[in-house]
Amino acid sequence: MTTPTSANNTPRYILMHDNDNVAIVVNDGGLPAGAVFPSGLTLLEAVPQGHKVALRDLKQGDHVIRYNVTIGYASKDLPAGSWLAEHNVEMPPARELTGLPVSTRLPGPLEPLEGYTFQGFRNPDGSVGTRNILAITTTVQCVSGVVEFAVERIKRELLPKYPNVDDVVGLEHTYGCGVAIEAPGAPIPIRTIRNIALNPNFGGQAMVVSLGCEKLQPTRLFPKGSIPIQNAGGADPGLVCLQDAQHVGFMSMIDSIMKQAEKNLAELNKRQRETVPASELVVGVQCGGSDAFSGVTANPAVGFATDLLVRAGATVMFSEVTEVRDGIDQLTSRASSPEVADAMIREMAWYDEYLTRGGVDRSANTTPGNKKGGLSNIVEKAMGSIVKSGSAPISGVLSPGEKLTQKGLIYAATPASDFICGTLQLAAGMNVHIFTTGRGTPYGLAEVPVIKVATRNDLANRWHDLMDINAGRIASGEATIADVGWEMFQMLLDVASGKETWAEKWKLHNALVLFNPAPVT
Repeated sequence: MTTPTSANNTPRYILMHDNDNVAIVVNDGGLPAGAVFPSGLTLLEAVPQGHKVALRDLKQGDHVIRYNVTIGYASKDLPAGSWLAEHNVEMPPARELTGLPVSTRLPGPLEPLEGYTFQGFRNPDGSVGTRNILAITTTVQCVSGVVEFAVERIKRELLPKYPNVDDVVGLEHTYGCGVAIEAPGAPIPIRTIRNIALNPNFGGQAMVVSLGCEKLQPTRLFPKGSIPIQNAGGADPGLVCLQDAQHVGFMSMIDSIMKQAEKNLAELNKRQRETVPASELVVGVQCGGSDAFSGVTANPAVGFATDLLVRAGATVMFSEVTEVRDGIDQLTSRASSPEVADAMIREMAWYDEYLTRGGVDRSANTTPGNKKGGLSNIVEKAMGSIVKSGSAPISGVLSPGEKLTQKGLIYAATPASDFICGTLQLAAGMNVHIFTTGRGTPYGLAEVPVIKVATRNDLANRWHDLMDINAGRIASGEATIADVGWEMFQMLLDVASGKETWAEKWKLHNALVLFNPAPVT
């Protein structure tokens, strides 16, 4: 990558690879027609910040190359200095899922990164939490209002009595009834709800609130032997069923939830932070509200931190099927085994079929905001998204809603929607989240801390009390990818040890959104 100087009054662009024939404009606010770059290139028209400029003459049909990858074809003749965007770049066809390279780009043994620790909560099952939270999960959307009311009372009346407990959250969703509970695909939302309740930040003390008549019965959600919720003094699950005969009136339901919550809070309050190795981090990485700087600043810095984490023995999940689909050859070439490559191909093929059934294709991604930020199509967006995964071998693949069983760099297949991706990474066992954004989004999760990373100086300055790290300094020449990657790694350890992120300070808690491919009744 060619990095510009930090002189703000000089027209600047960033070139990702020497073979590229386009570069993106760096200057805040973009550049006017007639602007001259130090290379001598002159803009023929105004180009917004983050958008592409042709570095040489392109004929109609010529490959448009960025990241040393064909991201499209010129739809007409475009002289050097022209602005390239969705209107004059034709998207190439999707890469076939056959004949892909397998395990051809595996790095040599990674040097271990030792001696890094954080202060976490070790659980009886061996997992480690970064927060100490009472979670109340639901079997059906019908009880969400009751749980929301109860959570507010618990926070106000009970939580102050248990200083070692950080928060109380309701794991509310819109599933559980009015669905084809036996349909193909139904196991995905069911196991997602189940595995979220097992997240390390809940210490095995999640509660369950049921209505009673729903299709998703507690015994289906938590089959015999799998229920993690135990009363403080016995073996019965911490379950409150609102239709039980003992409940006479609304406040009786609330009182039952409060009574059970106090037992669970007492158990959680016994948890103490202790020194644990960095290998106990389970980090989910994701981007949302992406722009052309995502793949230049924030995501490469995440990729650098990902490599550090893998070297430290930690687990990192990257996801978003539609945002990596067009780089599948880059992923299979880094698969640690043919079986891992086959699993990634299987997830891509499944999602191709899912989109076909819905009557849409991959052109549905990108969003209007992505395009305004300079991303012409999903191919260009995919190249910037994949770099979050760093360079380590991909050691495993998770289907939606599955729980982690191994360490290393994991591909966790999820839709690209921010909230569905975050929900599925929670179910996998994530205990810290990194979220990069260029356009800006007030994304947050109540269940795990979210470190927000800005791709541009402008966003970091305007949203100064929403962004934890400013990766825009890479584009302005004030920091390197390695500088920001190390900063991110250290912040992960600090946040895992209890330091608040901006999303936590402002209580930016987005609702859980389940991926439900099963049909409704």
